[in-house]
Amino acid sequence: MTTKPIGMFPDQQPEQLDQCRRCMLWEAATQAVPGIGPHRAPLMMVGEQPGDQEDLQGKPFVGPAGALLDNALREAGVKRSQVYVTNAVKHFKWEPRGKRRMHKTPAQREVDACHYWIERELAEHDPRVIVALGATALKSVLQKSTVKLQASMGEAIEHDGRLVIATFHPSYALRAPDAETRDSAFRAIVEALRQAHRLIDKHSK
Repeated sequence: MTTKPIGMFPDQQPEQLDQCRRCMLWEAATQAVPGIGPHRAPLMMVGEQPGDQEDLQGKPFVGPAGALLDNALREAGVKRSQVYVTNAVKHFKWEPRGKRRMHKTPAQREVDACHYWIERELAEHDPRVIVALGATALKSVLQKSTVKLQASMGEAIEHDGRLVIATFHPSYALRAPDAETRDSAFRAIVEALRQAHRLIDKHSK
């Protein structure tokens, strides 16, 4: 007989995010980090997971990657206050490195377990366009673990009555090994946001 690990209940359907025990990431996290934004948001941005600062503050994209995303939004002419921002995984997955907590990529089973919350956010906020920031977000939004980020970039993908645009996660634009790659990644994020804005304007007319 298979024994399910304590604290892991993938069939659980909690009403409150802080009650979630669908995977085990909650055990090492400070708190769950919900999405933030207007109730009805035509644009939703989905990242991978909270980082160290997000875990401590309880808000998405408030660390260095969030600052870069704010810059990209400004350059694209999109107000963050009009966008719903969330993550595919709601708890910070990390490993110790000295005194620091370092990001660790969520496993697919953790992404799948947390899709319960993405579904609820989509139903509540009803975005027309979703910008998936990075491979983990794209796999979560499309519910397709084999999808490739770079092969999906540059096009609007129809999925469940919405349009999905894939681009790099802001952390990649921060940590890429050379300045040229970092600038190219930032430009790709800006263009994805501009494309999303154009699509929303087109469908609003």
